[in-house]
Order: sequence, then C-alpha cells, then structure tokens
Amino acid sequence: MTATLMIQGCGSDVGKSTLVAGLCRLFTDRGLRVRPFKPQNMSNNAAVTADGGEIGRAQALQAIACRTPLSVHMNPVLLKPQSDVGAQLVVRGRMEGNWTASAFQDRKRSLLSTVVESFELLKGEADLVLVEGAGSPAEINLRAGDIANMGFARVTDTPVALVGDIDRGHVIAALVGAHAVLDPGDRAMIKGFLINKFRGDPALFADGRAEIVRRTGWPDLGMVPWRAEARRLPAEDAVVLQDAPSSASGRRVKVVALMLPAIANFDDFDALKAEPEVDFTFLPPGRVLPGDVDLVLLPGSKAVLSDLAHLRVQGWDVDIAAHVRRGGRMLGLCGGYQMLGRRVADPQGVEGAPGEAPGLGLLDVETVLGGEKTLRPAGGCLVASGARFSGYEMHVGETTGVGVARPFLIFEDGGVDGARSVDGRVSGTYVHGLFDHGDARKALLAEIGAASHGGHRLEAVEADLDALAAALGQALDIETLSRIAGL
Repeated sequence: MTATLMIQGCGSDVGKSTLVAGLCRLFTDRGLRVRPFKPQNMSNNAAVTADGGEIGRAQALQAIACRTPLSVHMNPVLLKPQSDVGAQLVVRGRMEGNWTASAFQDRKRSLLSTVVESFELLKGEADLVLVEGAGSPAEINLRAGDIANMGFARVTDTPVALVGDIDRGHVIAALVGAHAVLDPGDRAMIKGFLINKFRGDPALFADGRAEIVRRTGWPDLGMVPWRAEARRLPAEDAVVLQDAPSSASGRRVKVVALMLPAIANFDDFDALKAEPEVDFTFLPPGRVLPGDVDLVLLPGSKAVLSDLAHLRVQGWDVDIAAHVRRGGRMLGLCGGYQMLGRRVADPQGVEGAPGEAPGLGLLDVETVLGGEKTLRPAGGCLVASGARFSGYEMHVGETTGVGVARPFLIFEDGGVDGARSVDGRVSGTYVHGLFDHGDARKALLAEIGAASHGGHRLEAVEADLDALAAALGQALDIETLSRIAGL
C-alpha cells in the first residue's frame, strides 16, 4: 500500500513547496520511490513535462528532488493568473480557457475526480506520495468545493502535517487559530505541526511549541531553521520578488529585469544571481531604469498586452529607448520578445480582452496571439557565438517579420527561433532557461564584458536539495512523519 502525506500551511509562502522538495530528496535517498503531487496550483512559473504538458514550477523542482521525470499528473490543475480576477486554467498540462475567480469556484467542483485520478496514478508507481496544499485550510470561506487542501485530504484519506512560518511572526496564533476555525472532521486530518524558518536559538521557542501542543493536541514534528539554500531554489510565487535585493554592489556589470505585474517564469534569471561579476536586480514599479545598466531583460508575461501597457505607464518605454540609444543591450524572453516587436495583437482574447497595441519597435517583427500552446523542450546553439543551450518553449502565438531572418537561436533539428536587431544589441527568443546552461550564459555575459563561472544551474539546485534534505533530517521528527504517512 502506498504511503501518503500532505503538507499544508497556515498561509501562502510559508515554505510548503520547499519543505516538500526537501522531504522528496530525503526519502528518495532512503531508497523509496517518491512522487510529488499538488492537486491545484496557482502560479505563472511553470515547467514543461516529459509527457508534453505543463505543471507548476514547484512540482517540477520536487520531481527533480525525486530524481524522476516530470508528469502532468503531479499538478493536474494549474491556474495561471492574468489579472486580479481572472486566470488561464490548465488541466493535466493543457490549456482549457480563461476563467474568472467566481466562475472557477463552480468549475473546480467537477475537477475533483480528475485530481483524484491523477493522484491514484502516481500512487500506482510510488512507495510514497508527498502532497503539497495551497494557501491555507483555515480559509474556511473557500472550503465548499475545495480540491486543494482539506477537500482533497478528506476524499483521499491523506494525513496532514500543518506548517507555521515563524519568520513572519504570530506563528502560535496561526496554528492555534487554524485549530479553532477548522471543523472537527478537517481538524482530525491534521496529525501534527511543524515550525518553519526559525532564526536564532531554538531553546528560546521551546515554551511556544509546548503551548501550541497544549492548545491543539497536535504532536510537535519539529522546527526547521532558516536555510539559505531554500531561498536559492527556484521560487514559484512572485511574492518573493517584492523584497528581492540586488545580488551585490560593485560588480563588473549591471543586469536589470523589469518586474511586470503578470511576470512569468522569472526563475529564468536565477543563475545570474550567483554570477560573481553580475549585479542583478528586478526593477519594481515606480523606479527609473538606471542609466548605467549593461543589459535589460524583458521577462515572460502571462498578459502581454496588459504588461506592455503597464510598462508604458511606468515610463520604462522611454527609459528603454534611451538605454538602446546609449548602446545598451536588451534581451526579451517569450512575452518579452513579443513586446520588443512592432505590434502585438490578441484578436481572440487568449490572454484577456481582445485587442492590440504597438510594441516597443526594437525588433522588426510582430506577434498575433492564438492557436495551440507550444510546449516542448529545446536545445541547440546561439547564432552569434555558437554556444550550446538547452531550455524549453511555453507560449501561444506566432511571431513573423523581417527580423526573424536574423534568428537568435538554431535548434538541434535545424529550425530557428527569435530575432536580432541589425546591430545585434537587441534580441528576443521564445526559449526559457537560457541562462541555466553554462555555455549559453557564459557567451551572453561575455557580450557585456563579464566572465562567468560557467556551471550549469541544475548542478547548484541538486547541491541545494541535498543540503536541504540533510537539514530536514536533523530538524524534523522523520520517524514520526514516516509513521503518519504509513511507511
């Protein structure tokens, strides 16, 4: 019989995704066949799966931790926000239209059978399935029709460990409050609690942990210290960008990525943060693009026309034009590539209301959104340098124009992608993950006068997963967790 355990949290960004990733690696290293699972996810950071779909970035990282290929069944329901009240719905890796938040509340009830079926398929190939919840089960206003937390746990009889984040404060109130508001049936699913992101001397919170036990009756499963490697792993929620510092000051080159409201796959730039000669930062709204920046990055976007309008409201279009006139370089990825062209049109309303707008006019191309979403791994070489790259495509729409005759990439099958300006200083591509590949990153940084350590991003991720698993093995009561899961 397959063991199962669900990690739920007292809120978003309490570390559920990272804890599940660390436990995936820990139990995999103990010789178990482990699979990650998240019934319903909301994220614009996604990854292409081996079976030709897309899932949330967190489940992709967890699959890497399990040393197993990515599958659409690991995250059968994915919502990709396009506005404050609407999102694109992806079911088992395939786009299923746009839904408002209110309409999805009715639609999700019918998705429970799909979620459970994917869960059972994973159980059939695993010794242990580690499940990640979404948000908080204490959001009891969302309990009716829930498929992400207790609704799923109750239907599948999956035991729950509840996480409290002490770094944000009021962790006693968060855990005890969850106990107070949950109905008896949901409360009974929680078999213990754990504290995450503790800084300082653990002895100083011993009384607090004891008080949580006294008030809830839940076993104390341990307390995880603040871990630097947890912050280095690929993030899923763009909330982490709000407090993201510059990687360093006084480095050789400055690289800036624009923080767009519907930014997607922002982990494209994680590898740049570790480069010793690169001062990398996300530029938030309300800030002027620095005049001494060497490379401006336009990231992917889940709502290209909306983000293009936002970019203009910020005055970044003027800043970008001045940057290019000074001889600065630009690289647009996916939606950012589309923005660099002369026009972007969405006649079918794929990403919101139908419409079109002029692009930034820095590449002689134009894009029409629509058609099937392209989801595939990609590999080949950069045209300018011949450096090897690997990554993936995840986009809707077709980009055409004179500029595509000067492609940015050549695929292994001989196809091409992207476009470059005549002087080669402005480029765009649909491929994500370019900076993860050591050779490609080294070549791209050389264009702005910076040396690279040249390592592949995945090597660093693997090392951080190993360190995280070791830390969890020391901080948590793994034997009790194993017993709760049914191992």
